[in-house]
Amino acid sequence: QVQLMESGGGSVQAGGSLRLSCTISGYNADTDCMGWFRQAPGEEREEEREEVAAIGNFGRTIYADSVKGRFTISQDNAKNTLYLQMNSLKPEDTAVYYCAAGRGGGWCDYGIDYWGKGTLVTISN
Repeated sequence: QVQLMESGGGSVQAGGSLRLSCTISGYNADTDCMGWFRQAPGEEREEEREEVAAIGNFGRTIYADSVKGRFTISQDNAKNTLYLQMNSLKPEDTAVYYCAAGRGGGWCDYGIDYWGKGTLVTISN
């Protein structure tokens, strides 16, 4: 069983930066993909979550076109923590950001098995 807990959300002005963290506890030998997804505040359905960034075996990363060049996903295995560095933030980045753990390459293509509870990011003009 794996538990995920996000932190680092908040309110910033457009052009600013935030770094999200996801603390990972527990272990599942099948987990080989970690990612960040986001969803408009108030939405509840997991299938409505938008892909943001993912990292898999050998540190391979993938980003949504909307965040390429602005966001960076990384992980510190010694600290069991996943990060999302977000720069040049825009109002359209406003969302609840979720940490996810799953299986497979790409966007954890074999499935997301675990979700965090989310952290709210609000970007104002």
